[in-house]
Amino acid sequence: MFFRLRRGFLAGIERLRINGWPVVQTAVAASVAYFLAVLLFGHERPFFAPIAAVICLGVTLGQRWRRAVELVFGVAVGLMVADLLVLVIGTGAARIGAVVLIAMATAVFFGARSLLVNQAAVSALLVVVLQPPNDVFDPARFLDALVGGSVALAVNYLFPINPERLVERAARPVFDELAAVLEEIAAALRDGDREGVERTLVRARTIDDDRVTNFYEALAAGHETARLSPTRRRALQHLELYANAGTRIDLAVINTRVLARGAANALRRGDGVPSLLPEAVQDLARAVRALAIYLEESRGSDEARRFALEAARKATEILKERHDLAISVLVGQIRSAAVDLLRSTGMDQASALQALEETAGRASEIG
Repeated sequence: MFFRLRRGFLAGIERLRINGWPVVQTAVAASVAYFLAVLLFGHERPFFAPIAAVICLGVTLGQRWRRAVELVFGVAVGLMVADLLVLVIGTGAARIGAVVLIAMATAVFFGARSLLVNQAAVSALLVVVLQPPNDVFDPARFLDALVGGSVALAVNYLFPINPERLVERAARPVFDELAAVLEEIAAALRDGDREGVERTLVRARTIDDDRVTNFYEALAAGHETARLSPTRRRALQHLELYANAGTRIDLAVINTRVLARGAANALRRGDGVPSLLPEAVQDLARAVRALAIYLEESRGSDEARRFALEAARKATEILKERHDLAISVLVGQIRSAAVDLLRSTGMDQASALQALEETAGRASEIG
């Protein structure tokens, strides 16, 4: 219980650390949007302006330009439909459903995405609830939404997040967790710790929770910021390293989970564990940590490759003495993980396989 609470607290701190600047951006944009709507148009309660700014920026990173366009069009569709229907059928509880239904159906008809459809419904709902039945069409709401969207994009353009730092902070927990799980697997195999490997198996099954999702969101936001902001464009080359590694993360997570399950099965059956097996898994952990450093510094992939190849070599050596099914599965996972790590350093599939075979040989020939 304490471990779960501590882990949840640390995960929350990590999310705040990653999203701190976007939260500040959103708060500033909401205030500025409200102020400008009052100053430029004299609106007494321009609630659509800060709402638009918050939705466009949002806490979820990435695709802010598309969200701004969807928001403005969603407001336009919702206001148009709602104002026309209110003039015809008036307001009231029985009419709210009809207005929201028609507004959303109109947005869907034009092929809108989920944000535009939802915003059309919200805009229509606010008109029905807040507007007196005898009022005519009021363009103030649309102007407020336009101001909010414009302010949000201006803030995002003038004060962009640091895309490299954003992605680094999101990627580090993923690699740290992968390496930690691999180290626990190695320790359990070395000590024959059945209870320990069971705990590690549970931990391995939760590797791909919020951490990987946060990484992909940060990577999308980093690419968007680097493309659209002149001051951050030079970060694109660095982000490509993370993008290349990111395509292999899911495979690395799967390999680690399968490796943990294989280790647990071996210890449950009381199989003898070759001494090279925990050493190979430990080398995988070293390779993951070296990979994280390489991605952060954009140089020095040799160490990550060396540890990955050494893990594959040690694992393959085991097949000279034992090639039963359980051992073959574990060796295969280690070799597969080594290839994924090699490819994360920028090697293509053919080069990674060639390096693996030159260092460790073909598993089928040795077995």
